[in-house]
Amino acid sequence: MVDLSGLRAFHAVALAESFTRAARARGVSQPTLSAQVRTLEEAHGIRLFDRVGRTVRLTALGQSLFVITTRLMAAEDEAADFLAGTKALTRGHLRIAADSARHVMGVLARFRASHPGLTFALTMGNSTGVLDQVAAYEADIAVTAKQTSDPRLHSLRLRTDRLVAFARADHPLARRRTIPIEAMAGQDLVLRERGSVTREIFETRLAEAGVRAGSLLEVQSREAVQEAVAAGLGLGIVFGSEFQSGETLRRIAVTGADLSVAEYAVCLEERRRIPLVRAFLAALSASPPAPGA
Repeated sequence: MVDLSGLRAFHAVALAESFTRAARARGVSQPTLSAQVRTLEEAHGIRLFDRVGRTVRLTALGQSLFVITTRLMAAEDEAADFLAGTKALTRGHLRIAADSARHVMGVLARFRASHPGLTFALTMGNSTGVLDQVAAYEADIAVTAKQTSDPRLHSLRLRTDRLVAFARADHPLARRRTIPIEAMAGQDLVLRERGSVTREIFETRLAEAGVRAGSLLEVQSREAVQEAVAAGLGLGIVFGSEFQSGETLRRIAVTGADLSVAEYAVCLEERRRIPLVRAFLAALSASPPAPGA
């Protein structure tokens, strides 16, 4: 039977990349922590770390074990939360990954106001990336427009949005409130990077309609899409609820293609009953659609 104290000591050192920092974080002496790791290595005849001066690096075996202990420590945290009675939501830390801040920010603000003892971390990324964070135990909940069939993940449909085009005011199409998708032929486009649902769906609909656009400018964020369009680099594509009109930009509805997109809240199936995760999923589900959704 594997010594759990040795696994915990190994995991702490792997996270800190230092025996000294790991010992300080765990509130034990460095010799004690070193002895626990050494006992684990000797018991199984393996080397988990390469010692380089005052730092340590995981060996190939150590990297594989770290993946396992990450899941193990997450399960321990879940058990501790449950036994500590966190259903009162007076303490805890929730990690949220989202492909758009618009729908999650309001819920996060209200949830934080009603539960001041909680802390939160919000990271942004494309749809594929935020799902990967949940699957890798790097985030507790993803809010994304990408549907998943991964059996490890629990998915809750929240609302439906629609993709729209937008252009700078002096663009030839900016004078039109609606255009057929065929009008995109030859038009320069500004889109998010691969892995973005916006790009995936719009490129699919163009292909289905047999439409070939002009050049494509790929950018890394929605803000960059808007800035590129404002600079006259092409037509942008965004969720309707995210578009913010102004003097320089004009919204254009695209007809002749299904550009509706659902939004989902996603967590690991094994973690969806954790009180904090369950409560935030419920808050997301109950939140009203954003304007324009």
